[in-house]
Amino acid sequence: MGRPMSAAAMSRPVPAAHPAAAPVGRPGAVPAPRAAVAFLTVAEVAALMRVSKMTVYRLVHGGELSAVRVGRSFRVPERAVHDYLRDAYTDIA
Repeated sequence: MGRPMSAAAMSRPVPAAHPAAAPVGRPGAVPAPRAAVAFLTVAEVAALMRVSKMTVYRLVHGGELSAVRVGRSFRVPERAVHDYLRDAYTDIA
């Protein structure tokens, strides 16, 4: 690992978090929980939409479906898939 800490280093106070990272509002207030964003793989999106993975890649590269690149793969927010399907829906009457 690293060198062991000296007694002097261990007795120093730990610096406070960066002020910009502090929650805004009343002191001691508990911040509201953030909504978790569910991400889907390209294969999961293809299965959900009942299309091929290549079709999903075309939608992502064409800018019609938003995605995040993680390493060498894409992750698509679940909300983006539902929004795309809602907007693509046509009522045949």
